[in-house]
Amino acid sequence: MSAWDLLGRSLLLFGGIMILLGLVFLLAPRFPFLSKLPGDIFIQRGNLSFFFPLATCLLISLGLTLLVNLILFLLRR
Repeated sequence: MSAWDLLGRSLLLFGGIMILLGLVFLLAPRFPFLSKLPGDIFIQRGNLSFFFPLATCLLISLGLTLLVNLILFLLRR
């Protein structure tokens, strides 16, 4: 495989990832319950507010892990 082939495949992969990220950002407001799960940390004191979506991060991580494992399983067949 030449360097140009590798560069072309890398650019296609990067473009596909950017399209998926764009779709995630477009569809994220349609799921308002994701930022209000029990386990999400929200602290507000005076002028300072801090939000860390711990439960949301865990849920998204679990979903992506299952999706990637399913894709890898189907590709091995």
